[in-house]
Amino acid sequence: MGNFDLNKLRVLQESLRNRVILKSRIKSLKTVAGADVSYSRKENRMVAVIVVMDFDTLEVIETAYHRGSPEFPYIPTFLSFRELPSIVKAFRRLKTIPDVIIVDGQGIAHPRRLGIATHLGLELDIPTIGCAKNRLVGEYKDPCNLKGCVEPLIYESEQVGWVVRTRDNVKPVFISPGHLVSLSDSLDIVMGTVRKFRLPEPIRMAHILSRARISVQP
Repeated sequence: MGNFDLNKLRVLQESLRNRVILKSRIKSLKTVAGADVSYSRKENRMVAVIVVMDFDTLEVIETAYHRGSPEFPYIPTFLSFRELPSIVKAFRRLKTIPDVIIVDGQGIAHPRRLGIATHLGLELDIPTIGCAKNRLVGEYKDPCNLKGCVEPLIYESEQVGWVVRTRDNVKPVFISPGHLVSLSDSLDIVMGTVRKFRLPEPIRMAHILSRARISVQP
């Protein structure tokens, strides 16, 4: 995949973080999207999927995808440089522009406050939220084992997200605002899309569809 100057990419991340807005720019929350990327490492292929849903009913309105090959290696804290191009290409195929996108990954809960959800929000100028299965940075107290229990995620003396139990007695998820969404709204929006599974429905459905697409020959 070639050589990449990670120092230059760090500088870019530090520069972009200064443009991040953590105030909500959602006037009317009618649609919510989920974005996820799946890989076939054996064939060096990737598929990015965006699913747009009605926020109230969580019925699927539209889906779009982009199939390609990764041009950037997997390097922790640089995930957006690997996945963002494909997600953006999938987004460009949508007819319905969602009010907010939930991304399977981090928002500002990132060493340079620029996880993939934040980077995507800046690229598209759209509200975004990160919802990750694992912590990247920060300290927290374990939330209680009941659905809805929440604890703040703290990094460098600043709250960068939430640690949330979305089902009784399951591992929590890590929610952080990406761009144009506040800390409090990021929590409320994600929890508004949780049903009976650990992951919120938009990214759960995006994951299902991306796995189905990656198994289909182009």
